[in-house]
Formats: sequence, structure tokens, C-alpha cells
Amino acid sequence: CPTVKETFGIHLRVVGDWTERFTQLLLPQPRMDLEILPVVQQRTYPKLYVDGPFGGPSEEVFNYDVSLCVAGGIGVTPFACVLHALLDGWSGFRLQRLYFVWVCRELQSFYWFAELLCALHQKLWQENRPDYFNMKLYVSQTDNLQSMSEERFRPLASRLLVGRPRWKLLLDEIGKNNKHRRVGVFCCGPKGISRTLHRLCNSARSCQELYLKYMSQYLEDFFLSGVIWH
Repeated sequence: CPTVKETFGIHLRVVGDWTERFTQLLLPQPRMDLEILPVVQQRTYPKLYVDGPFGGPSEEVFNYDVSLCVAGGIGVTPFACVLHALLDGWSGFRLQRLYFVWVCRELQSFYWFAELLCALHQKLWQENRPDYFNMKLYVSQTDNLQSMSEERFRPLASRLLVGRPRWKLLLDEIGKNNKHRRVGVFCCGPKGISRTLHRLCNSARSCQELYLKYMSQYLEDFFLSGVIWH
């Protein structure tokens, strides 16, 4: 993303032996004889080497008049820098409207970036640009479903939907509201979501209202497709 920061963050979901072992190295159990010291002073961190950074399809989000970012679970991480860039200020960006769709199995997953989403929402409302950022959150697992009852997360609670997105209706709605504008579709998540969106974007070629210019930029399950609505 076109942002310059002195530090960068890595979001890691602990699933499996490798991530569990990595977490143990970063967050070892405190020693009994050092409990009186702050937790940070008790830790001995390993030395890490970063190979990169490398540019990804998320950098192209700002090069469209309208962009749709679709995230599945931990696949939201590539879009975190996009949201941070908008929060810091978007001067010089071509982007005029951003649609953000995040699908998670459990409600707790939305707390990963709840404060960031609420901060961006509040910033746009204060600057009288509420239509710039269109957000939809979907929780697919309905067992023992709760709600985001915290007052500071009210903007998220009002945009929380139960079930899975109806992708075709969503794309049709975006197309009708953004005629004669270039729309980029970005996705990072499970293969099922990526394949469905890929298929729908390609099928838009046969529709008189839609024309799809597809650009393949795969980063594991990450793809970018440029959509032009007439």
C-alpha cells in the first residue's frame, strides 16, 4: 500500500503445529522467579528476518474509481493496510468509493479489526463522506450466535448480517449504482469464495450492462479482476 510507516504489523492466526510453535517462541510462559517484572521484560524474542515486502494486488485498489474488497476470515489482512491508508488520508488516490465485504464463521473474528473499521467509519461521517465506504459483515455460523453489544462497536453491529452473501445480487447492486465507472474486484479468502466471484465476473461479459476486463494476479487465493460498468 502507498503508506510509509516506521513499523509494520503481522497478523497471524494460530491454526496448526507451525503457528502454535511460532506463538510459543514469541509468547513463552513467564518464569516463576520473574513474575514481579513486567511481562515485556520477561520475554526473550527470537531474531526474525523478513523476505520482502512484495507488491500485491491490494495495491491496485486505489487505481479504480470504485473498488470491491472481499475478505474471508483471516484473508482480511491484505486489506488492513488499505483501510489504514484511507484512515490516514486519501489525497492523490483515484478511488472514489470502496465496498468492503468481510465473511467470518465466528463473530469474534470481527474484533481483529473492529477498532480500525469503526475509526474509518467515524472519520468519514465527520467529514460528511458517509457514502465513500460501504461495509457489510457476514457471520456464517449461526450456532450460539451473539451480537456485538459494545457501544463503541455500534457501527459494526448495525452492518452485521447472518448467513452468506448472495454474490450475484451484490455485484448487480454495485453495477446499478456505479454505471459508467470502472470497478475493481479484489478477493482474499477461501477458494470457494474466490472461484464464485471469478465465475460471476467472467459471466458478466454476456450481460449488456456489464463488461469485464479480467487481469489475473494470483497470490495464493488472492485475485484481482477489473470490472467496467457502462
